[in-house]
Amino acid sequence: MRPLRPLPRAIALALVVAGALPAQAQMFPDNEARRAIVDLRAKVDAEGERTRAALTESAQANAALAETVRTLQRSLVELNAEIESLRGEVARLRGSNEQLARDLAEVQRRQADLGQSLDERLRRFEPQKVSVDGIEFAAEPGEKRAYDEAMATLRGGDFAAAATAFTGFLKDHPASGYAPSARFWLGNALYGKKDYANAITVLREFVAKSPTHPRAPEAMLAVANSQVEMKDAKAARTTLTDLQKVYPKSEAAAAAKERLASLR
Repeated sequence: MRPLRPLPRAIALALVVAGALPAQAQMFPDNEARRAIVDLRAKVDAEGERTRAALTESAQANAALAETVRTLQRSLVELNAEIESLRGEVARLRGSNEQLARDLAEVQRRQADLGQSLDERLRRFEPQKVSVDGIEFAAEPGEKRAYDEAMATLRGGDFAAAATAFTGFLKDHPASGYAPSARFWLGNALYGKKDYANAITVLREFVAKSPTHPRAPEAMLAVANSQVEMKDAKAARTTLTDLQKVYPKSEAAAAAKERLASLR
């Protein structure tokens, strides 16, 4: 069985009053009993009114509370929606920032590559420090390339092409640091193609312009060899003798001494 609920206060009071009426009717005269009943009824009505007012106030409070709860719920839903929207915006911005970071890294990489490429291009036109026959000097990329190509041709045994290449080099770069060595190798190329007369002219010019060059003794020995090939033994002996006098400590001087002995 369900437990009995307590009766409302107004109903309980009315029952008490109803039970008390017969007893009071016997104790008081009729007028007094009627006044007592009226008073009791007034009290019951007043208590009932207060109860109804309290119930109404409570219902209104509950309704207000319910409305407040609904308002808070709507606000909470809206707030959650706004939070989710902000989360989406943050994620989008984070993605944008990551993409910007990648783009920036790519731009920096391209700039570095461009700078390196530019430096390499500039180096092609900037003088470079080189060393030939123990002599150091600065050379333009173009003249270095031309000299190296002429030397490669000479080493390949194409003396005619090498002579042409060295002649062109000396014409295009007369003041180059390569010029003395180019003139020496031009003389050797001419000797290789058996153009002994021009070989003698070029090699003598080389010795005259660069007497302290490390290859000057070799040039004089090559002149003597060209003279021997031309059957001019007297001129060859003179050149070999001069070689021993001018460059007595050179290897070419020792070779000249042996060659002189064979010419007598």
